[in-house]
Amino acid sequence: QVQLVESGGGLVQAGGSLRLSCVASGRTGTSYAMGWFRQAPGEEREFVAAVGVTRFTTGRTNYADSVKGRFTISRDNAKSTLFLQMNSLKPEDTAVYFCAARPSFGDYYRDYARPGKYDYWGQGTQVTVSS
Repeated sequence: QVQLVESGGGLVQAGGSLRLSCVASGRTGTSYAMGWFRQAPGEEREFVAAVGVTRFTTGRTNYADSVKGRFTISRDNAKSTLFLQMNSLKPEDTAVYFCAARPSFGDYYRDYARPGKYDYWGQGTQVTVSS
């Protein structure tokens, strides 16, 4: 079992920045995938960013087109924490942001943007960007 707890959400003006954190506890192993998704009211959950890790890689990162160049996913293995640095925020970034994980690399390049391919989810943290 893996438990995920997000934090760092809040209210920010357009153009501002926030950094989300996701602390993972439990067994993730040496090969895994973790991601950030978001869901706005009345919308489906959508992919934001992901990282895939194996023993042989330093981590592969992928981003949704809508956040490329503005958001950065990173991790601190020593603290079992995943981050999402969000810069140049826009009102359309307003959503509940969720951290997700699965304890295998698997077919990462096929599955990293698919919510159904992640086994564990956090409770979400609200991000609101005012115009």
